[in-house]
Amino acid sequence: MEQVVRYFETIPSLHRSLILVGGITFFWLLESAVPLFRFDQSTPGYRKTRHAGINFFFTLTTIVVNFCLAFLLVKTSDWAVASKVGVLPWLDLPLWAEALVGLLLLDLIGAWLAHWTEHHVKWMWQFHSVHHSDQHVDTTTANRHHPGESVIRFVFTLVAVVVTGAPMWLVFLYQSLSVVLSQFNHANIELPRWADRLLGLVVVTPNMHHVHHHYVLPLSNTNYGNIFPYWDWIFGTFAREEGRQLVYGLDTHPDPHEHAHIGGILKVPFGKYRPPVGERTTEELVKDRAAGL
Repeated sequence: MEQVVRYFETIPSLHRSLILVGGITFFWLLESAVPLFRFDQSTPGYRKTRHAGINFFFTLTTIVVNFCLAFLLVKTSDWAVASKVGVLPWLDLPLWAEALVGLLLLDLIGAWLAHWTEHHVKWMWQFHSVHHSDQHVDTTTANRHHPGESVIRFVFTLVAVVVTGAPMWLVFLYQSLSVVLSQFNHANIELPRWADRLLGLVVVTPNMHHVHHHYVLPLSNTNYGNIFPYWDWIFGTFAREEGRQLVYGLDTHPDPHEHAHIGGILKVPFGKYRPPVGERTTEELVKDRAAGL
């Protein structure tokens, strides 16, 4: 465990970049080999590379926002540790237990709570809707966040660090796991039922998170988890649904300009709030897809 601590205390920026790029590459190849949906056969004009290009743009904006604000994260963690603020200093756990409890708390506040709040506070939802507007969810969708949402998420991470009292090695470990697990649970794959049941006891799986990306309520207000599935179990927001029955995107943003063009996507949070429309019939969905909506 000490080796893990030493590594993440001084993890090079190159290694963090390799985790991001390596994860996307691995899951990109995996979903190309065994996709849940073959979007190229169901959506006129769809191109995997063009879709990825849009999401890579938002990946870059997320990196820029986090890089510019990184000094706040370091200062906050150093202050919390020096001041013995937070749950971990109070508990004084063995190193392995500190890592486990710390990861659970960082995931609860920095990911689950942030995500739940974005779905229930209208102005935050305006920014988060950019992530949900993707009609072809795959591993590149993991980092499809409006720059405004990147700032919101960063603030929640700061709060999580203070409440947890997390040292920077633990923050870097959490962020690395968060990146890889987010790429995994957005990937356009579906695990066999037995594998999903087994792996789903430990982490959020694609089978679980895809449900969250269904285009209408109530499913889009379930399965908020990123690393661990436990918070959705505890707070009653867990749901199951067959992957093939899901339709991605948002019922409020069917216009391609608002979900498939960078300029239009960037403007979405600043438009008027749109209440949910509701479930459409199968015939309506077929017509919409044929029309490129």
